[in-house]
Amino acid sequence: MRRCAEIFRAFLMLGLTSFGGPIAHLGYFRTEFVERRRWLSDAAYGDIVALCQFLPGPASSQVGFAIGLLRGGYAGALAAWVAFTLPSAILLAVLAGVGFALDNTIGQGVVSGLKIVAVAIVAQAVWGMARSLCPDRTRSAIAVLAVLIVVGFGGPGGQVFAILTGAIAGYSFCRSGVAEAARDIAHPVTRRVGILALVAFVLLLIGLPVLASAAPSRLIDLFDVFYRAGALVFGGGHVVLPLLESEVVRSGWMSAGDFLAGYGAAQAVPGPLFTFSAYLGTLLGGVSGALVALVAIFVPGFLLLVGVLPYWASLRQNAWAPALMRGTNAAVVGILGAALYDPVWTAAITGSSAFALALVCFVMLTVWKVAPWIVVVVSAAGGLLISVA
Repeated sequence: MRRCAEIFRAFLMLGLTSFGGPIAHLGYFRTEFVERRRWLSDAAYGDIVALCQFLPGPASSQVGFAIGLLRGGYAGALAAWVAFTLPSAILLAVLAGVGFALDNTIGQGVVSGLKIVAVAIVAQAVWGMARSLCPDRTRSAIAVLAVLIVVGFGGPGGQVFAILTGAIAGYSFCRSGVAEAARDIAHPVTRRVGILALVAFVLLLIGLPVLASAAPSRLIDLFDVFYRAGALVFGGGHVVLPLLESEVVRSGWMSAGDFLAGYGAAQAVPGPLFTFSAYLGTLLGGVSGALVALVAIFVPGFLLLVGVLPYWASLRQNAWAPALMRGTNAAVVGILGAALYDPVWTAAITGSSAFALALVCFVMLTVWKVAPWIVVVVSAAGGLLISVA
C-alpha cells in the first residue's frame, strides 16, 4: 500500500502539471522515473515506450500504466492511471456540466475561439506527424490513399478500412528487413493473463455493438462508442478526434460546435488528451456518462498492453511488425488530415477574421513554440473580440 501511495502521489503531480501533449508527457515521465526516482533504467523505459507506440491507444497513458505495473503490480498500474487522469477529467467534466458555452455574446465568442484554436492544433498535429511518419514517397502515398478512403466511405467504417489498408500496404511495401534485438522487460504479467486480456479485448470489441443493439441504453451505447474509439486510435491522442466525431456528431448526439469547443478546451488542461471523453460523456449522460466514457476509452489500450507485454520480446524480432506500424501510422496521418478539413475547418472558419486568428495560433504553436494552453487562452480572447466587433 505504501508503494501504491507513492505511485499515486508521483503521478498526481504529473497529472496536475503535464502540459504539452503525449510527446511532452513521455519527457516528463523519463525525467521523473528514470533520472530522478530511478524506478527503471533508460533501456527499460525505451522498451516500454516502443511497445506503447506499437499498440493502439493513448501512448503516454499506457506508458504511465506500465510504469505503475512494473513498480507496484496491478494496483500500482491502477493508481498511476487514476492519478494521472483525474485532474484533467474533473476539469473538463465540470466545464461541460456548468455549460461554459453560454447563450450570450461572451460565451459564444469564447466558444468560437476554442473552435478556431482546434484548427491550429490539429493542423500542427498533421504537419508534425506527416514529417515524422510519412518521410518517403511510399508512406506519403499511403496517407493520400487513406484520405481518399475516408472521403469516399465516410464514418467509422471508412476510418477502419483506411487503417487496415495502411497496415496491408505497410506490410507489402515498408519492410526494411531489419528486426530489433530481443530484450525482455521485467514485469508481473504471466502469459495466461496476457491471453485473457487479449480475449477480453476482442470479446468487448465484438460484443459491445451486439449488446447495444439488443439492450438499448445510453450508457451501453456510450461504452460501445468510446471503447471502439480507444481500440482504433493509432499515432497519438489527436487521432481520437475523427473517430469520436464520426460517432457523436454525425450520429446527431451533439453539434459540431459543442464537440470542437470541448476539444479546444481539452488543450488547455494538463494530462492525457483522452480525458476529452469526460467532457463528451458529461454532455451526453451527466456524471455517469462521464465515468463510462472515461473508463471505456482507456480500457482497450490497457488490455492490449497487458496482453502483448509477455510476448513483446519475441514479437519485436519480426521485421513485419514495424512494417505494419509504418503503414498504419501513415494511414493515420491521412485520417487526421481529412478531419482537419471536415469537421474542424468547416465548423470553425466562418470568415476572414477566424482564418486570421487560426493562422496566428498556428504560428504561435509551430514557430514561436508557445505552450498550447497559452495559445488556447489567446484564441478564446480573440474569438471574444471577433464576436463583439
